[in-house]
Amino acid sequence: MGEKGMIIKLPIIDLTAVDRRSTAASLRKACIETGFFYIVNHGVEKDLLQRLFDESKKFFELPVEDKMKLSRKEYRGYSAMFAEKLDLTSDTKGDPKETFYVGPLDDEVCNLNQWPSEELLPTWRPTIESYHRKILIAAKSLLTLIALALDLEDEMFFIRAKDSPMPFLRLLHYPGDLNCSSEEVLGASAHSDYGMVTLLATDGVPGLQVCREKDCYPRVWEDVPHIEGAFIVNIGDLMERWTNGLFSSTLHRVNPKGKERYSAAFFCDPPTDTVVECLESCCSESNPPRFPPICSGDYYRERFRLTYGA
Repeated sequence: MGEKGMIIKLPIIDLTAVDRRSTAASLRKACIETGFFYIVNHGVEKDLLQRLFDESKKFFELPVEDKMKLSRKEYRGYSAMFAEKLDLTSDTKGDPKETFYVGPLDDEVCNLNQWPSEELLPTWRPTIESYHRKILIAAKSLLTLIALALDLEDEMFFIRAKDSPMPFLRLLHYPGDLNCSSEEVLGASAHSDYGMVTLLATDGVPGLQVCREKDCYPRVWEDVPHIEGAFIVNIGDLMERWTNGLFSSTLHRVNPKGKERYSAAFFCDPPTDTVVECLESCCSESNPPRFPPICSGDYYRERFRLTYGA
């Protein structure tokens, strides 16, 4: 489980800093060393964040039969307790958490999103949509900084396509009454995220842990502290592939603390028809590409197949 009291100190990236070159340099260092960092001055108001968590709590408190009417289809909707298993090497039946996915809002697949009825939760959809749109602006700003950090000529590289990034919001609920006496009980088992970057908001209840060296055993886990007003950001697998392993897709998990916990993860992924291959600025004759080109959609489908067992 890692030694008691091991806390990681992560850098804080200011999205509104005037000196973008200096900020990009700090961001590059964070992505190379840990693949995790905080962002501040992201433009998402404290009030909106609180309303997001209030609405999330209202949904997860609904009777199971109401939630199951919105069961996950096309990567959107509700997943019940133990429905997914992020660590495929684990002997557990699945992760003890429940989730709700909301996909892109403004394109031709928008109608695939599922929403609780207005009779049940009258302010749920407008709150979720407001947050989704606001955090997407922050994510795009971050992705231009990442392009700068990678010495790309085009700062819009990761967002220039019509449907890029492909944004998914995932609301998460970890019950507080789990049997935490066993080290095997994890709210979210060890995993790395699939796409480019993830922006995570938490309700302040601790539990998130990272492992800097994913290929070393035994693994050393460090707690990520909550910072009021900051999002926790981590690099995903496809960004690691794009950067030839320069930027780290870091293992993380949620270790229950015996207290109910809510969080909201915002995933920024490339569109499903994107071919992800090593960036020119991340390879050379002495450092050839480590990963073959891959279609992002194929990568997502395989990861989801393994995670959900179908």
